[in-house]
Amino acid sequence: MQTVHFKTTGPANTPKTLSLAGKRAKALGIKSVIVASTSGATGVLAAKHFKGKNLVVVSHSTGFKEKDRQEFKEEYRREIERLGGRVLTCQHALGGVNRAVRRKYNTTELDEVIAHTLRLLGQGFKVGVEISLMVADAGLVSTREEVIAIGGSDSGADTAIVLTPANAQDFFELKVHEVLCKPRL
Repeated sequence: MQTVHFKTTGPANTPKTLSLAGKRAKALGIKSVIVASTSGATGVLAAKHFKGKNLVVVSHSTGFKEKDRQEFKEEYRREIERLGGRVLTCQHALGGVNRAVRRKYNTTELDEVIAHTLRLLGQGFKVGVEISLMVADAGLVSTREEVIAIGGSDSGADTAIVLTPANAQDFFELKVHEVLCKPRL
């Protein structure tokens, strides 16, 4: 399969990203799909698209942008769950406590170096890898099976990758097999 390169980033690419991911999941017999969603809107679209799959929608951690605030809308969470998907809210694999050290001591932490390196392939690529670690750590997907991870740049979905996830402590065992689509940088 050839990688599709979008001319721009953002939510206009969401329908095509979900379609490409769905076709590839069917062709490869992939059972699990992981999708990043800040508000939950992209998660609802994915839940409608991936009925019958092990769909995990990953939100930002509470307090990510504002103390005690959760950006993921409760009505979207209910709809995703009604459609058979699950929502994971937890610490970011490439953030968390290390981000606190950076903020307090004005330094760069190793997880941020990894995140910035992954962003060389695009924000959605970094997000796809990161949410795969988070979902594996939560035990919601197997680290022995390929999954499709879908991320985006700011909002919507514009990147889909086929990978075998790993737990965060085994980061270097994660294997990216295919890039289905991404914005051309």
